[in-house]
Amino acid sequence: MIGKLKGLIDSYGEDFVILDVQGVGYVVQCSSRTLQRLPKPGEAAALSIETHVREDAIRLYGFLSDNERDWFRLMQMVQGVGAKVALAILSILEPGALATAIATNDKAAVARASGVGPKLAQRICAELKDKAPAFGHIDPGVAQLAGALEDRKLPQPVADAVSALSNLGYPQAQAVAAVAAASRAAGEGAGTAQLIKLGLKELAK
Repeated sequence: MIGKLKGLIDSYGEDFVILDVQGVGYVVQCSSRTLQRLPKPGEAAALSIETHVREDAIRLYGFLSDNERDWFRLMQMVQGVGAKVALAILSILEPGALATAIATNDKAAVARASGVGPKLAQRICAELKDKAPAFGHIDPGVAQLAGALEDRKLPQPVADAVSALSNLGYPQAQAVAAVAAASRAAGEGAGTAQLIKLGLKELAK
């Protein structure tokens, strides 16, 4: 099995790169985000590799980091998520943002990926929620607040602040993270207006 490739960029395709490793050209499929970050042809590059071996083909999938490859593997544990869908999700969400979206149950962020409908996005968030903090270094406070929000167990000022920021157009994951930081700064008993004000300052950083 191939776990890593290091060589020179030979050329690019729509969804793949050919990496020249000592004269052998490897066709490596990548997310569009990964392809955009790779150097020009002729320059050196290194990719973490996931190898899929089937009866009719051997496919190589390339990633900028081991963490991104781990998410690629993890997502395919969810029914309905194959390699193509996993790459589509990683095309719009880098690993940290993906972990935050799942930990905060931001289904809309995941559903932005091609081939991911609302039901599949919900399944991904539900099945991987407990794994997101471990894979993405998510602030435990953010994950806890997101869980309380989903279970409707938040203090009313906190819930209202999250709702207000969401209504202003911020994605739920960002709103939750901002209010979590605001709550830590303001302490218990903070009112909605104060949490919104501090939350907006966090979002402006």
